[in-house]
Amino acid sequence: GAYVINGTKLFVPDAHIADYLLCVARTNEQAEAESGITTFIVDAKSQGISYTVLKTIAGDKLCEVIFDQVRVPKENILGQLDQGWSVVQRAIERAAVAKCCGMVGAMQQVLEITIDYAKERKQFDRPIGSFQVIQHYCANMATDVDGSRFTTYQAAWRLSEGLPSAKEIAIAKVWTGEAYGRVITLAHQIHGAIGCTIDHDLQFYTKRGKAAELTFGDRDFYREIVAKEMGL
Repeated sequence: GAYVINGTKLFVPDAHIADYLLCVARTNEQAEAESGITTFIVDAKSQGISYTVLKTIAGDKLCEVIFDQVRVPKENILGQLDQGWSVVQRAIERAAVAKCCGMVGAMQQVLEITIDYAKERKQFDRPIGSFQVIQHYCANMATDVDGSRFTTYQAAWRLSEGLPSAKEIAIAKVWTGEAYGRVITLAHQIHGAIGCTIDHDLQFYTKRGKAAELTFGDRDFYREIVAKEMGL
């Protein structure tokens, strides 16, 4: 017994070099939206699978993956038949927390780069970090970095303890994504033109931030989860 999978999926990370793919497919057309879904472990070199590497802002290797009559043995089902949505949910929750951790680390690095620049760059014979507006910009950045760190810690702790954590994970993803944008914007304001050049590290963090914001669900997706968890 085997299943035959057809379909196209966009923005699959590193699919072109993967050994196996996790494929989420509908196996029961009559079931409700979150039922009738099965998760398969698919050999990435199976006949009928093709890949196209897409151009991305951050340089990520994201692919369009096409399944054309791909046969997958029933033994390759991950979990239970028609019960794959719970597998997907668990994976997305953990991946979202991991992505938040990555964004917090990137924001911390951007803050440190910016503080160093503010101490070294001089205008009117004094470091620009001595100007109140620059100090307040850096203070706002630090506030966003620590706020993101603690919301992410809260989500990660509840997840690791096996406690209900959907709301905390969603809050962390929304807050961290928005905070990242604010931190990067202020960093560019302080750096000026040099921060927009390809030779400066800041452009790398800007691109990575745009990619991270959308990965594993954008802010609106997680706002819906927060609202749902509040009974709205």
